[in-house]
Amino acid sequence: MILFVDACVREDSRTKKLAEALLEKLNEEAICVSLEEISFDVTDEAYLKKRDSLIAKGDYDDDMFALARQFSQADTIVIAAPYWDLSFPAMLKQYIEAINVRGITFEYTPEGLPKGLCKATKLYYVMTAGGNYVPEEYGFGYIKALAQNFYGIADIELIKATGLDMIGAVSETIINEAISNLN
Repeated sequence: MILFVDACVREDSRTKKLAEALLEKLNEEAICVSLEEISFDVTDEAYLKKRDSLIAKGDYDDDMFALARQFSQADTIVIAAPYWDLSFPAMLKQYIEAINVRGITFEYTPEGLPKGLCKATKLYYVMTAGGNYVPEEYGFGYIKALAQNFYGIADIELIKATGLDMIGAVSETIINEAISNLN
């Protein structure tokens, strides 16, 4: 099962177009999690106390862990996130906070190092950007580090189309070229 994590909010999102082309090429059943439709809890002290208490008891059936359980069981993960303000939309960070659950997506070794518990063997990170200044460490690099070091997903692939809003750029051509380069 493919888990499609959609952080795109624009009706005619170029990132989503690129991600949907990838999903079509992968040609498997995909479950879509539209982050725009999720009302994330505020990570305040009461939330953290409840979360920590449930984790300490090993009680992972609470609804607050539903996204983490779903993420940990996916075979392949596709994250679609436009490049905004040197990173990705805030709702993707909220999603990460919701899925980063010790005992579901990762655990710690006796030496205090994270060990992944996720089933997925591949994660695709799909992004587009209007400009060409797109340092990987601010968006893709963060997701890659989490996937490899916490979730146990070794195979991470960046799929991108950049320079879409540059003077003289034909964004449709750039997107179509990125689509034709999908493996």
